[in-house]
Amino acid sequence: MEKKKCNVAPLSRFSCLIIAIFLTACSGMVETKKAEAEASEDLVVDVEGNSAYLSGVLGSDLVQQLSDIVRKNPNVTDLVLVDVPGSTDQQATMDGARLIRRLGLNTRIAPTGYVLSGGVDLFLGGAERTIGAGAGVGVHAWSDGSRMKAVNNNVAESVHASYVNFYLEMGVPDRFYWFSLDAAPADRVYFLSPEEVYDYQLATQ
Repeated sequence: MEKKKCNVAPLSRFSCLIIAIFLTACSGMVETKKAEAEASEDLVVDVEGNSAYLSGVLGSDLVQQLSDIVRKNPNVTDLVLVDVPGSTDQQATMDGARLIRRLGLNTRIAPTGYVLSGGVDLFLGGAERTIGAGAGVGVHAWSDGSRMKAVNNNVAESVHASYVNFYLEMGVPDRFYWFSLDAAPADRVYFLSPEEVYDYQLATQ
């Protein structure tokens, strides 16, 4: 199937949501600044029944936030990612995903919702992972916000090891990491097609 490309000027997180809604009609690379850098909203959590709904940027206090959710709402079994444009602390995001896995929580991307960059990594922590209809899953090469970028490092560099080990730990093939580096540069986002989501085993259902 031939992939279509969308070029959208960077406007707001609302723009990213619109892109995700129409993902079924347009899959590919979206021209935008790093969504996590543009988004200023902190992580917001709403609990309904056995589901906790997450929206916003993942920060360095993510592990504490997730621990508080479970402590205050022991009935929660599912984390629903509504619009998560990325993270400001990759290590905290990985630790948060590992906590989710240890607790046996499931993750879901809400229908027409989206996860980008670090949001994808958090999603992978789910014991069971489900992607709602019309939801967007976006990746790009990482950058630490300064001169340190994935593309500047040889594939043999140890800096890649923590990412590769994380994906393997989450039950995702390490080729997904290398794919994300090539899919889009740090200032753009590539939305995966349903076929790519299946191929990289991102969803379990």
